[in-house]
Amino acid sequence: MKLFVDTADLNDIETIAGWGVLSGVTTNPTLLNRVDGDPDAIYRRVCELVDGPISAEVVADARGDMVTEGRRLAAIHPNIVVKLPMGAEGLAATSVLASKDVRVNMTLVFTAPQALLAASSGAAFVSPFVGRFDDIGESGIDQLRQVVEVMASPVFDTEVITASVRGPVHVLEAARIGADIATIPPKVFYQMLQHPLTARGIEQFTADAEARTARTTG
Repeated sequence: MKLFVDTADLNDIETIAGWGVLSGVTTNPTLLNRVDGDPDAIYRRVCELVDGPISAEVVADARGDMVTEGRRLAAIHPNIVVKLPMGAEGLAATSVLASKDVRVNMTLVFTAPQALLAASSGAAFVSPFVGRFDDIGESGIDQLRQVVEVMASPVFDTEVITASVRGPVHVLEAARIGADIATIPPKVFYQMLQHPLTARGIEQFTADAEARTARTTG
């Protein structure tokens, strides 16, 4: 499973990209609102940091405007993927953009039938949300499993991006199910990096190395 980071924070993107683990980045208007700077300039810098799909979301809500904005975003860099919301207008805009070889990531997907519609319209990616189901007491992983099963059909060439990730367990379960991608908030990446036994082992190795150095140079 490929790992994307879900943020518009350039510092976090640069840090995590430096680990050599990133295959792409997803953003949305909410994430952009949390950082300063011109969105187009942010997208260009992200494309410099990560050589992979970079999702940039439209803010238009009518299909014609979505297409116009989507084509403008796609022109920023070849790696840009236009992010559109699930719905009739988004599906119609996806069909037009796909016909012009513009890749679309359909977001706010919650069910397998929605994913089926998105893939049928030509979406290159579908982003089923996991955590928001958990927030209302339902299993987001169960819904994700259904999406993955439907998208496994050879009829579709659509990748499943596990979105709304709340913690490392979501990432693990998505990988076990067979999702193509998980887009992960920076804080979850940092959680995945850590374990008390790893820290304890490093401390022990460091202490032993220092003890050996002291013996040989004392």
